[in-house]
Amino acid sequence: MMSRVRFVRGLAVLSMVLAAPFAHAQNYPAKTIRLLLPFAGGTDVVGRLIALKLSPTLGQQVVPDPRLGAGGNIAHEAAARAAPDGYTLLMAAPPVLINPLLNPKVAFDPLRDFAPIALVGSIPNMLVVHPSVPAKSLAELTQLARSRPGKLTYGSGGVGSVNQLAAELMKSLTKTNIVHVPYKSATIALVGAMSGEVDVVIVAVSSVVPYAKEGRMRALAVLDAKRVGSLPEVPTTAEAGLPQLVAVNWYMLLAPAATPRAIIERLNAETVKATLAPDTRERLAAMGGEPAAGTPEQTAEFLRKEYERWGKVIRDGGIKSE
Repeated sequence: MMSRVRFVRGLAVLSMVLAAPFAHAQNYPAKTIRLLLPFAGGTDVVGRLIALKLSPTLGQQVVPDPRLGAGGNIAHEAAARAAPDGYTLLMAAPPVLINPLLNPKVAFDPLRDFAPIALVGSIPNMLVVHPSVPAKSLAELTQLARSRPGKLTYGSGGVGSVNQLAAELMKSLTKTNIVHVPYKSATIALVGAMSGEVDVVIVAVSSVVPYAKEGRMRALAVLDAKRVGSLPEVPTTAEAGLPQLVAVNWYMLLAPAATPRAIIERLNAETVKATLAPDTRERLAAMGGEPAAGTPEQTAEFLRKEYERWGKVIRDGGIKSE
């Protein structure tokens, strides 16, 4: 009889334990949500926009919380260590994957330590050259680089930056030797290209549009699947004969791993609704970008593929953190 009582009590305790996450998710959110922002620039702008849109629909404030420094890893690690209760989120960008690939000693794993919620949007990169470079297309730039191995230079925002990895991918695909000149940021690299310090740079469309329209830089290709409305005459890399050369600055909402599924689904539904809203589309379009949407599973698959793709570029190029 006593063993039966213990068994029944055990079942009751187990039921309470299993029901606790569900009950918590049903009441979510019951307090302020922090959205960690690892970078200034596009990540900050997109993060604040989404926080503003989510607050009224969730019924609680979503507060942007900049955690800058260490190449984004201060925010990344804080999010990975946070309680999996839906009250600490991360607005992630490609460095959340790239940093661990460059330095395995970082204190988080991008695929194991986060629960993907939704892609928010993306801003494509554009390949541009100084007007003195005698190449008016990607094919002509490839021919020029092959005829002058080690003579052309490209600028980037530093080792491991998306624009450096994109340039290394271009070199690998075209079998060319273009010398890397690292700067402290992609913006400074663009200034270096405009002054003629370097020949080539790959930067976000939002950064280069005014200079391309003024003729201070020549745009050769968009590193995405479709052209951009702000420079509709510039072909995509696929149209230019190099479809594998794709590099976009994407933004993704992540939660700590083990966050209850019901919370992830709620956040996904509200985030997709927010990103597809007309005013969000307008804000992203003004930055040269567009909204994204998808299920948590699609988001996780996208994250995995990006991890594998940039991992191969880093390994093939022998790229290591400074």
